[in-house]
Amino acid sequence: MLYSIIENSLCWLCRHISFMYTGVNRRYVVGKVIAVNRCPHCGYANPEGEAFCLSCGWLLRPDQALDGTTRHLEPSREASSPRWGTARLGLDRKLLFHVRGHSEPLIVDLLDYMIVGRYDTENDEIPDIDLEPYDARDYGVSRRHASILVDDDAIKVMDLGSANSTHINGQKLIAHQARILRDGDELRLGRMVIRVNFA
Repeated sequence: MLYSIIENSLCWLCRHISFMYTGVNRRYVVGKVIAVNRCPHCGYANPEGEAFCLSCGWLLRPDQALDGTTRHLEPSREASSPRWGTARLGLDRKLLFHVRGHSEPLIVDLLDYMIVGRYDTENDEIPDIDLEPYDARDYGVSRRHASILVDDDAIKVMDLGSANSTHINGQKLIAHQARILRDGDELRLGRMVIRVNFA
C-alpha cells in the first residue's frame, strides 16, 4: 500500500514538473529507474523510443518541434500531377459531348457564347447545342437550359434558370453563376449525363 502511494506521488510529480521541460518522465519501480515518454494528449506512459503513443497515436518523437512550427514535408509524386482535367482549351476549340447511352460523341465547334438545350417547337428556335436528338425532353432538359462561355481561354458553364438544374461532377450549379468546366468533367442537365472532353 505504501509502495503504491509513493509510486503514484512520484509519477504525479514527474508528470507535472519534468514533462514541461523534457517530455521524459521517470517511474520508480523497486529501486530501478525506467524512462518513459508520457503522452501529452492522453497521459499514457509509453516506453522510451516510441515515436507515437501506443494508446492514442499522438506523435511523441523527441525531435518534434515544440515551438508550434509546421513540419515541412517532402514533395510527393501525387502532389505534382493534378487529379482533374485542364480548364484550358486546345487549339482546335472543340468539345466532345459523350451523352450517356449513346456511342458516338456530339462534336461541338466552340464559340465564345453558346446556349445548350433542346429545340423549341413553339418559337421554332434551335439552341447552339441542340440535345433533342438525344431525347432531351424525356431527360428534363430545358429549351434554354445552360450556356457555355469562353473566358480567357477557360470554358465556363452557367445554368440559365432551368427547370431541372445543372450539375458539374454532382455539384448543383447556382442559376446565373458561371463555373469552370474542365476536361473530363461530368455535366448533368436534368437527368441527362454528359462527359465533356476538350479536343
